Amino acid sequence: MKNLKHDFPIFKNRKVPFVYLDSGATSQKPKSVIDAVTYFYENLNANIHRGIYSLSEEATAAYEGVREKVAKFINSETNEVIFTGNTNESINLVVFGFAKKFLKKGDIVVLSSMEHHANLVPWLKLRDEIGIGLYFLKYDENYRLDYKNLSGLDTSKIKFVSLTQVSNVLGTINPVKEIIKFFRDINPEIKVLIDGAQSVPHFKVDFKDLGCDFLAFSSHKMLGPSGLGVLVGKYELLEKMDPFFYGSQMILKVTKEEASFAEVPFKFEVGTGKLEAVYGLGAAIDYLEKIGWENIENLEKEITKYALLKLKEIEGLELYGPTDSSDRLAIFTFNLENIHSHDVAQILDRYGICVRSGHHCAQVLMDSLKQIAAVRASFYIYNLDDDVDALVRGLEKVKEFFRT
Repeated sequence: MKNLKHDFPIFKNRKVPFVYLDSGATSQKPKSVIDAVTYFYENLNANIHRGIYSLSEEATAAYEGVREKVAKFINSETNEVIFTGNTNESINLVVFGFAKKFLKKGDIVVLSSMEHHANLVPWLKLRDEIGIGLYFLKYDENYRLDYKNLSGLDTSKIKFVSLTQVSNVLGTINPVKEIIKFFRDINPEIKVLIDGAQSVPHFKVDFKDLGCDFLAFSSHKMLGPSGLGVLVGKYELLEKMDPFFYGSQMILKVTKEEASFAEVPFKFEVGTGKLEAVYGLGAAIDYLEKIGWENIENLEKEITKYALLKLKEIEGLELYGPTDSSDRLAIFTFNLENIHSHDVAQILDRYGICVRSGHHCAQVLMDSLKQIAAVRASFYIYNLDDDVDALVRGLEKVKEFFRT
């Protein structure tokens, strides 16, 4: 693997060198993606699905070509791919378009205590609206989901399971394929949504092989443009599901009395979408597949091992997440003894090191860790061992600062 930083203009365009360790929040963009967005505006910019002139038809073909590319990338059918605004919107679409329609008071939705707010707040809202129950899977001392422990739960009431594939705080890779099988053995009719925001960018995710009913992920975390998410759903369920937004583009016919909706997936895509972002996502997929998933996974495994080794050597550092490199990503959340995480992040910034500090949109998890906030360093394909070393040196500088 070459140093992929050379493919990302931001690393050479910034006047002051920096170490970017916040890919869990959003990834940097390779030049090929930036060029694709520019190309769309300079050569294909027209609205889609509406014009019968050639420019509009070319824009439509480019847009729908990316839908086909996403389907192949994630192993689904093309008409099972819906473009949304982000992972949050995709999950809301499932919660209020499907679950609200088919769940009833007393039904149980299984979540976990490591969920991002995107996969928690919509369910809380639905609970308040229709009276469903929420059950939270706990994690064990190794930060692995203890999904077989359903003590006190009437399993006959479980109708939906909604889980993250990778914790954005702990780095834990949850064995969702095995978890899905476990719950389907309880009831084959249980529906499953997987939050793939932190998984799809980092390793090969196969929708059909996982066996879930819905999968949500975001463009901006996998090298693509912001403002674009993807929801993949089984076609027979999408047909039964209601739209979440209503208006133009997603309709078949409108009269003064009623409206009928377009076929799947178009009935879920209201108004003019992020056309240039979709085109850019296609370029991001091309970039990732050109590198190759085996190479990406090997690179991330090596940096995970190295970072764990180096972080363990820092006195006073408490790491939240698995301490071995198996079944985890290079997402490291920690605190330094007696130093607030905001102070750590601010001082690291003086040395050009970009990390995140706070509750990471996972306050239920932070509460279970008995922490208000923590520092998170999240790595991606453009990071090297040198970036780990820079983080370690920076943390030692933080400790020195507070000793004086």
